[in-house]
Amino acid sequence: QVQLVESGGGLVQAGGSLRLSCAPSVRTFSGTAMGWFRQAPGKEREFVTAIRWGGSTYYADSVKGRFTISRDAAKTTVYLQMNTLKPEDTAVYYCASNRRSPFYPTDPTGYDLWGQGTQVTVSS
Repeated sequence: QVQLVESGGGLVQAGGSLRLSCAPSVRTFSGTAMGWFRQAPGKEREFVTAIRWGGSTYYADSVKGRFTISRDAAKTTVYLQMNTLKPEDTAVYYCASNRRSPFYPTDPTGYDLWGQGTQVTVSS
């Protein structure tokens, strides 16, 4: 069974940086868009960022200018570089794959495979 495996979460002070990684356990998702969502305690899961197979990127307003999504050259791994972290960025971060067309990056129902989540905690 194909899974998405995330890594890179942890505890960081406000203003610090973390990089999350997400890769499929078995094979590359050709033609697939990838996204990151997050869920804080007591809140609904929210869109963070996404990248299409062709490289177009999308960001939530709350992370624009601070977070960057990218893929490696082989398009096997997706990264989320998070800079200037704030306490309100504290959440469990999930990566997910999306093969639907048309592509709606912010709609979680369009993502068919999700990772297990990785905790990001930003202390003040």
